[in-house]
Amino acid sequence: MSDIVNLRLLTEVFITLFVIMDPPGIVPIFLGLTGAMTAKERHRAARQAVLVAAGVIVAFALFGQRLLDYMHISLPALQASGGLLLLLIALDLLTGKMEDPEAPKGNVNIAMVPLGTPLLAGPGAIVAAMLFVQRVDGSVADWLAIVVGFAGVVLCMWVAMRFAGVIMRILGESGTILVTRIAGLLLAAIAVQLVADAVTAFIQAA
Repeated sequence: MSDIVNLRLLTEVFITLFVIMDPPGIVPIFLGLTGAMTAKERHRAARQAVLVAAGVIVAFALFGQRLLDYMHISLPALQASGGLLLLLIALDLLTGKMEDPEAPKGNVNIAMVPLGTPLLAGPGAIVAAMLFVQRVDGSVADWLAIVVGFAGVVLCMWVAMRFAGVIMRILGESGTILVTRIAGLLLAAIAVQLVADAVTAFIQAA
């Protein structure tokens, strides 16, 4: 079996990306962002978010380093921008704008931003994927390990969001509002940590 797929690398890829992308942890944030949606719209948002996240990570894994070098963008800068974007979304969750059906949504599809990126396909997942690809020695077993490990995490993300609606029905309207507020707090903390890590990296590089 190890001749077909590198089991050690597969396990490392799956565990690393699963911990970084945290499919179970995305459930309360997903519920907060999609509270005003119908079940069908939530299912579509879950599918789109997973596809967007997978596409972004694959693109950066294959071409990310060259793109960042060409545009003279550092990884800390990418991390800081993602944190600031998440902070804006967190404020909307905390103030109740996300759950108001009459609130203007603009032209932004939340399945793409912020769910697809930077929540699922955030700086951590992007950097991890880029590093795994750089470690591949060209063997089919290594490439297959990365593909299977990544596909497993993507499947876990879809399952977590696909059945978030069941959790919503159990919680009810009041419970959903509570989860939304908690999600806003968690998302704000994630955003501040991303910015803080970026600032630390900038200082260390100076």
